[in-house]
Amino acid sequence: MTWEVLSMIGTVAFAISGAIIAMEEEFDIFGVYILGIVTAFGGGAIRNLLIGVPVSALWDQGLFFNLALLSITIVFLFPSNLLKHWQRWGNFFDAIGLAAFAIQGAIYASNMGHPLSAVIVAAVLTGSGGGMIRDLLAGRKPLVLKAEIYAVWAVLAGLVIGLGMANKAVELYGLFGVITALRVLSYTYKWHLPVRKLRVHL
Repeated sequence: MTWEVLSMIGTVAFAISGAIIAMEEEFDIFGVYILGIVTAFGGGAIRNLLIGVPVSALWDQGLFFNLALLSITIVFLFPSNLLKHWQRWGNFFDAIGLAAFAIQGAIYASNMGHPLSAVIVAAVLTGSGGGMIRDLLAGRKPLVLKAEIYAVWAVLAGLVIGLGMANKAVELYGLFGVITALRVLSYTYKWHLPVRKLRVHL
């Protein structure tokens, strides 16, 4: 039950982030709903394709779809009120979503007997795939590839689960707390991976 609550929070957070970016880019109401849904479920859909889970499994998440649609509707109707709170708490809820979905994706792949590499890819795609699709559709550079450390924490989740270091519920919840905390620290203190810029001399 606790894990479902965490997944719900992640779904709501990602749906809201997609809707807010769509409104910042001045999408119409249809575009707002599309971007919100894609952000919340896009990573899971790609993961399912890659690890062999039927994409139709997404349609069994009726409650999560309803939560996402409700969240997007509230954002569209009351943007100014929610935006104020989102700027304060958005990154925190996004960190919860990243941790919950990365662990969820890694468990999916691990339970299907996939190798470590596939478990890590499943964790990254589930945790950050929706955000990458969102940014691409909005005409932005994917933040997970150039801003504060983000996808690396999903890799860490996949590595821990793929190596069998977290199997029991208490271990998974501990991993969830660690991934969330690391993501919060990375945006609070502006941690970045090394960047190399190419300079072309004419």
